[in-house]
Amino acid sequence: MKTVRLVKKAKKGNKEALLQLINEQQDAYYRLALSYMGNPHDAMDAMEDMIVSLYHSIPQLKKEESFYSWSKTILVNRCKKLSQKQNKIVLMENADESLDEALKISEGTNSFKQTEQRLDLKGMLAMLSSDQREAIELHYFHDLELQAIADMTNVPIGTVKSRIFQGLKKMRDQFGGEWHE
Repeated sequence: MKTVRLVKKAKKGNKEALLQLINEQQDAYYRLALSYMGNPHDAMDAMEDMIVSLYHSIPQLKKEESFYSWSKTILVNRCKKLSQKQNKIVLMENADESLDEALKISEGTNSFKQTEQRLDLKGMLAMLSSDQREAIELHYFHDLELQAIADMTNVPIGTVKSRIFQGLKKMRDQFGGEWHE
């Protein structure tokens, strides 16, 4: 596997290998940081912090195949730390750009309908607790595995499942519709 080979090189101090790993998931890192930080400038700051942290801590990575979930956990922690430093409690509330990107609505549809759908979804997510919203966004918009979300948020996987289930149930009860898992 190419990723494992690059991680092994990076663990031995190869900066180019580390940069190649980061570049392969650059867009995913940016969307994740933006969803936490709320603006592009702060998202880039968080990504820079993540890169420095990865460079210093990659020798401690035990499972090479877990590099991307490990690095995204570091990114989330950096975002939370920066938010606390700036006395912000943004936690995924003002991330219009990342939500628009994450929705990936096809360009062939009516732009009025797209705007309406985005507003509906933002309204639905806004009524959830920050924990439920975070779990749902990480799982459905950023395609993260449940275990990775549990690791990032420092809660058991059962708690992540419960937050997602309860959040989706709350949205369904409030807005109607069918249940799709």
